[in-house]
Amino acid sequence: MNVPDVSPWSLRIAAVMLLLLAAPAHGAGQALGNEQTIGPTAQTAVPDLSDVGIDQKLNAQVPLDLPFHDENGNQVALQKYFTNKPVILSLVYFNCPMLCPEVLSGLTQALRQVKFQIGKSYEILTVSFDPKDTPQDAAQKKKMQLQELGEPGAGQGWHFLTGSQDSIQKLTQAVGFRYKWDPRSQQFNHATAIMVLTPQGKLSKYFYGVEYNPTDLRLGLVQASDNQIGSVVDEVLLFCCQYNPTTGKYDWFVYRLLSIGGAVTLVALGSLMVVMFRTGPGKKTGRDASQAAKGPS
Repeated sequence: MNVPDVSPWSLRIAAVMLLLLAAPAHGAGQALGNEQTIGPTAQTAVPDLSDVGIDQKLNAQVPLDLPFHDENGNQVALQKYFTNKPVILSLVYFNCPMLCPEVLSGLTQALRQVKFQIGKSYEILTVSFDPKDTPQDAAQKKKMQLQELGEPGAGQGWHFLTGSQDSIQKLTQAVGFRYKWDPRSQQFNHATAIMVLTPQGKLSKYFYGVEYNPTDLRLGLVQASDNQIGSVVDEVLLFCCQYNPTTGKYDWFVYRLLSIGGAVTLVALGSLMVVMFRTGPGKKTGRDASQAAKGPS
């Protein structure tokens, strides 16, 4: 029996295909799970992801009377941060070794490009879902994120909160955030996303994962504010795009783009025709009319 020759490249391709087939898939762009470090080497533990995820509750009202503590240790109600501006909500825990720092870093990178002023155009709430986190933990995490952001004055609009199990449970249930403590790894298993809320505290948008498209985030803030912030360009983009709850992104509407292109074309043609009509061969300029009145020289 002849054994066919197999090249090293064929073996490598086959191995990659097997790895891809064996890799688990997660829906809706949610990052899930945690990694556990045991001994001198890092090993990936198989997390218990039952009852872990995010259920969208668009237009649901968040209970704004829930008490929390800010990074200075002051007791505050969520209502304090919901005035006349939209609010970005991120749920993390401050001693998380893996996903939560990625969420905050991804949010920070997006905020650098959004260009709206934090505290003036919108507020940010980063709330810990670990009741063991303290205001001191919150203050340390806030300092780190503000240093990474590098935006003067952002601390007036980015707030880091801790709270009791009761307040945390009511908030996470209101926004559909499901997480679970893993006693083996001594960590929380959780999904990752940020939410945009209206000034009245209603859920407007969900953006999944640990990296957030700055344009999507900006449009989400504009819509949540009922167009009280933003520019004419944002209004045009919102006309051409629509938020897709399944993907947590804005999708382009081709027919709306074509309608805008057609309108621009009609305006350009109309302007050209007006110019041609006014300067056509049957029309004389003021200089030509004056020469005609004088007669031939």
